[in-house]
Amino acid sequence: MPAVWTVANNTAMNPTRTRTVVALAFLLGSTACGPSGSRDSQPPRDAAATSPGSAARSSPGGTAVEQALLSELQERTFRFFWETTDPTTGLAPDRWPTRSFASVAATGFALTSYPIGVEHGWVNRAEAAARTRDTLRFLWNAPQGPEPEGTIGYHGLFYHFLEPETGVRFRDVELSTVDTALLLAGALFTREYFDGETATEAELRSLADSLYARADWNWASPRPPALGHGWDPESGHLPYDWRGYNEAMILYLLALGSPTHAVPTEAWDEWSSRYRTGEFQGETYLGFAPMFGHQYSHAFVDFRGIEDRAARELGFDYFENSVRAARAQHAYAVENPRGFAGYGDRLWGLTACDGPVEGTFDWNGRPHDVHTYWARGACFTGVNDDGTVAPTAAAASIAFVPELVMPALVAMREDFGENLYGDYGFLDALNPSYRDTTRAPQHGRVVPDVGWFDTDYLGIDQGPIVAMIENARSGLVWRTMKRNAGLREGLRRAGFAGGWLDEGNGE
Repeated sequence: MPAVWTVANNTAMNPTRTRTVVALAFLLGSTACGPSGSRDSQPPRDAAATSPGSAARSSPGGTAVEQALLSELQERTFRFFWETTDPTTGLAPDRWPTRSFASVAATGFALTSYPIGVEHGWVNRAEAAARTRDTLRFLWNAPQGPEPEGTIGYHGLFYHFLEPETGVRFRDVELSTVDTALLLAGALFTREYFDGETATEAELRSLADSLYARADWNWASPRPPALGHGWDPESGHLPYDWRGYNEAMILYLLALGSPTHAVPTEAWDEWSSRYRTGEFQGETYLGFAPMFGHQYSHAFVDFRGIEDRAARELGFDYFENSVRAARAQHAYAVENPRGFAGYGDRLWGLTACDGPVEGTFDWNGRPHDVHTYWARGACFTGVNDDGTVAPTAAAASIAFVPELVMPALVAMREDFGENLYGDYGFLDALNPSYRDTTRAPQHGRVVPDVGWFDTDYLGIDQGPIVAMIENARSGLVWRTMKRNAGLREGLRRAGFAGGWLDEGNGE
């Protein structure tokens, strides 16, 4: 499949996608395909209206151009998972088209994307259910154990990265608690969505339940009540625990709600005891600099109107916290204190993503440090900014601040065209300030006088785009996950109350 998708060579392959792109091209006019440069691994780290607050938010509005792009972007990003997962194991690649290991977290997002594809008619229900069932069956049957080689995990948890064809541990990576939680969250979403009476859907639900029940969260808590980061056969439990506001909220909620290995309620108190609240760009919120920390758990949990003790003390819920974090990042880009190229309303969003090289580069007469894969972000807790922007940081904030996201998505498509936007939507990252053509970048390529552009898509950055666009438009993932007994129990044991949690199944 070509790196740059065009209407001409894909008409036969996918008429529905072609119609969307033709409509988008008509609406965008001559800039729809974007200029071709005419405008100024190491492995990765271990629904909405415009008013703030926890009130119900409607599907994002926007112009015809914005809506057309949003629809096309969601479908293309969905097809990243549908077309690149391994046909035997169902495991999703960490990155594509560069050959890589499979990612457990990306596989969780792949599972999440399949019902969304069904809802939009991109795949039929039977196909999606069979793909999901086969993936869960593989995950259930793959060998687990303490051996350093030849297993997929241990105690029901999974290694961070896996060999895509066999599912066994990739080299010497760690067994990861948070990546396992993201995988299980995707499995539990499919468990609730595929509620039909067919043998395939019945088996799928049984497999999802079994996978969740097998995960031994107490074993993964070597220093209780906190949950540890992970384990490896060579050195045992890693010496780090999950505390403070970050992407691991979903981990604690699933561990608290486990039907077989639930951790004590004190675990949530331990987790939230390290929260840090501060002000940045006029916004007061719980601090975490990269946007993924404000998005991953929210892909699965509708935090609008439900509060735990910490949220009640803050005076706003976790959804509003993500609204404020996104607004702060946008304001930081508009201020652009380091003077990087393109920053502003048309280009914003910092999160963990690829970058050009490890080293320095000159921009506007000043030297700047630059990195390859790095947890970029901007917050009162710190600023990691080298001029590299990840489209997922803005796109997956669509449910929080649609009025800031939708114009930026169109602008990125218009301003950078095929350099940034390809067959599976937005490529992982770009740095318009980095224009050094004398060094070969670790990832991507430098377009003279335009900047650096990644040439890979990353699964853990693609997944939130698909899920959060759907949550913004229909609330499908949120609405469906509200029915899951494990998640509801985890929320209650963490002290959440109010809103949909006190209203039956949240429908």
